[in-house]
Amino acid sequence: MPGNGLWRTKSIEQSIADTDEPDTKLRKDLTAWDLTVFGVAVVIGAGIFTLTASTAGNLAGPSVSLAFVLAAIACALAALCYAEFASTVPVAGSAYTFSYATFGEFAAWIIGWDLVLEFALGSAAVAKGWSIYLQTVLGQLGVDAKTTVALGPLQFDWGAVVLIGVLSALLVVGTKLSSRVSLVITTVKVAVVLLVIILGFQYIKAENYTPFIPPAETVSGAHSGVDQSLLSAITGFGGSSYGVLGLLAAASLVFFAFIGFDVVATTAEETKNPQKAVPRGILGSLAIVTVLYVAVSLVITGMVPYDKLKTQADGSRATLASAFAENGVTWAATVISVGALAGLTTVVMVLMLGQSRVLFAMSRDGLLPRNLARTGKHGTPTRITIIIGVVVAIAAGFTSIGTLEEMVNVGTLFAFILVSAGVLVLRKTRPDLPRGFRVPWVPVVPILAILACLWLMLNLTVFTWIRFLAWMALGVGAYFIYSRRNSLLAGKNEKSSTN
Repeated sequence: MPGNGLWRTKSIEQSIADTDEPDTKLRKDLTAWDLTVFGVAVVIGAGIFTLTASTAGNLAGPSVSLAFVLAAIACALAALCYAEFASTVPVAGSAYTFSYATFGEFAAWIIGWDLVLEFALGSAAVAKGWSIYLQTVLGQLGVDAKTTVALGPLQFDWGAVVLIGVLSALLVVGTKLSSRVSLVITTVKVAVVLLVIILGFQYIKAENYTPFIPPAETVSGAHSGVDQSLLSAITGFGGSSYGVLGLLAAASLVFFAFIGFDVVATTAEETKNPQKAVPRGILGSLAIVTVLYVAVSLVITGMVPYDKLKTQADGSRATLASAFAENGVTWAATVISVGALAGLTTVVMVLMLGQSRVLFAMSRDGLLPRNLARTGKHGTPTRITIIIGVVVAIAAGFTSIGTLEEMVNVGTLFAFILVSAGVLVLRKTRPDLPRGFRVPWVPVVPILAILACLWLMLNLTVFTWIRFLAWMALGVGAYFIYSRRNSLLAGKNEKSSTN
């Protein structure tokens, strides 16, 4: 039975029954292959093109490949928990829906609000990055065109706005078409990654792998105050490059490159056989990108000495192109830029898809206005998709968005922790539920997932935590002002109490 007040829960059965409402019904078009494509599409983005080289130069040296493995293990633990939940509760909304069934309405609202931070801000930030790469590619093709223009005191990023407009239209037309477009673009960027691996392999020198874990070095001018990690603020330990601590710090940083696989779970309601397809899509996409990330990191650190990949005094960061330039393969820079452009395109599209499905689920439950949950003739939440497109376009078009990686990351890790804990709760409260996929070695795997995510969160800066808590406080206010009174579950509880 649902509880009262903040902790009232929405039963699994009711969540599944709601998916058949005619006005808010999503079309089931997706297969396990489609979900795998979405997963690879959203995870392989700017991270593999820029983060690998700079992290090797600044923190881990050749052991950056091991840092990717450590980050992948943390993701895999959480992915197993996502797979069980998504196969048990094949409903749009991902962590929001899972939390509603286990921890109650208030926790569900908080995680839904948290996912807005991950998906919407992430979409805007990546769209800005896409616009920068577009300008670079145009320049390499001999076209001197800037993607930002001055509108009075504001800078308008027309490149990002055009991208968001086109992707919003694709998402309105349908997720199947979006998947096909995503497949084409993902094929291009995976081909570029494979080219990097195959071409770069010819320039590997074994001596560049020694030492694999360079000796630790104290960071000059290490961050302090709100710019230091929460772990440093608590323990008083300063930062260091290389060594074991540098390797662990690198694992926390390259975790950014894996963000997005959880978006696959938001499409469970639109999947033909979610009990089997969703776990395969989540775990399959994670396995593919992990292999590619490790291979790229081994090739890049084998091509040049790691100290040549350090961030320069002017702030310029090493990229995959930097390693090829060191070996005289300058034409590879153009190919890599095109690959990055393709990579960022699908990242923005799948993040916007995930955002629309989370808000769709929240609207259908009454925590946001119900009329937003109506689906159009294409079987997609048209109104929500358009609203998200407008908001993200405004943010990307007129706002100078700096380094949002940590803000997006803290929200993602918080969601991972709740989902992992939710598996433990649901195993105890509803052992009778049919599960298309079961996490092995419960409770060990979910507990390890929680601990791994907590460790990564501790390595985020104090300022990131302050902003995260401020965003959460804003969400709490919105819940008590609007969502708690308008919740459909609250209305059902009131009717049952008067009967």
